[in-house]
Order: sequence, then structure tokens, then C-alpha cells
Amino acid sequence: MKKLSALLFLFTTAIAFTSCAQKARKNERKLSAKELSKYSQATFAAGCFWHEEALFESLKGVKEAVSGYAGGTTKKPSYEGIEEGKTGHAETVNVYYDPAVITYPQLLKIYFTGQDPTQVNGQGPDHGTQYRSVLFYRNDTEKKLAEDYITTMKKSGKYDKPIAVQLMPFTNFYQAEDYHQDYIDKHPYGGYVMGFSIPEVKKVQKQFPDMIKPERVF
Repeated sequence: MKKLSALLFLFTTAIAFTSCAQKARKNERKLSAKELSKYSQATFAAGCFWHEEALFESLKGVKEAVSGYAGGTTKKPSYEGIEEGKTGHAETVNVYYDPAVITYPQLLKIYFTGQDPTQVNGQGPDHGTQYRSVLFYRNDTEKKLAEDYITTMKKSGKYDKPIAVQLMPFTNFYQAEDYHQDYIDKHPYGGYVMGFSIPEVKKVQKQFPDMIKPERVF
């Protein structure tokens, strides 16, 4: 899936034991579907779901982030079909959060900060429609908040290219295979994880230190 050059892999492997500071959730109990149903949900796509999942799970008020697929037409898509670009789906995370602790506008801020919103069909080294950025809104309020945020971005003068993030109504979310869940916790020293995923998460965490769970700092 995620491939970097051999040089980058060797470099990241060499610094693995000094660069990775995340505290894995080895003994953290997973909430059941019934427990998660008590919380609000938000659904985002912005490149590889491995680091999107890790980023959102590090936020105070987020109970769980699940990697999966959304935005396509194929029912019950597989990872293999996704990567071949045949299903129309994008790698996506479904975020379960407590709105009394973290609000939807705050999630939007994290979502847009954690990507290049001008990159079309990809993020960083990952290219293809399966890596496109999509914000899946569940109601008119979320849609309006997202539209207003994008309008503010356009007026900021920060970007010299059009905003490429798509807005789509939420329809279905298909959970990805088990080996994709908590991938960074399971493979913290992988070449792609060390070379791209962790630096991307760190970059956002440093901008919003008050929003990060102490035990989930990278």
C-alpha cells in the first residue's frame, strides 16, 4: 500500500529507536458497538487512513476512530478493490466523539490542518482517487459548517491553488479489515509509518497541544 523509496526506508529504520515517541494503547479496552452508539460521529477522508485514525484518536473527547471505506458505489468493498481504484471509495475514518468535550468545528480544524487541502486525489506520497480528500456531512448543520470553513480558507490568502476537498453527504461506511485498525500502534517502526505517518501526526499535535491526550502524544 504505502511505499517510500528504499533510501527513505533505510533512513527511517536507522532512526527508529530514537524518533518514535508515541505511547501505544496496548492495554486500552476497546469500546463495544453499543457503547460507541452513545456518541456523535464524524466521517473524514484525507489520504492514508492509518495516520488519520491515529491523529483523531489522540484528541481529547474522541472515543474511537475506525478505518474504513466510503464515497463509492461498491457494497462491502475490499482493500484490494480499493487500491485498484475500482470501487470509487476513499480511505476514510469514522470518528466517535463526545461533543461535550470536543465540538464538530474543532474536528474540522484538525481535519483541514492535517492535510494539504489543495492536493487533488492524494495526500503526500499517496496518489489515486482512493486517497482523495472528502468530508462526509451527516446533516445540513455539518454541511454549512464545512462550507463556511472552506470559504474562510479560500479568503485567507494562504493557498495559491483551489481547495480540492470534496463535500459529500454521508451514505455508508464500511469498516476496513482488522489488520488496518490501529495500524501505527501495531507497526510503529515501519518505513512508511516512520517516514510519513508519524511526522504528519506530530505536526498537527504540536499546533494543538491542549487538545491532545497526554498518553497519545507522538
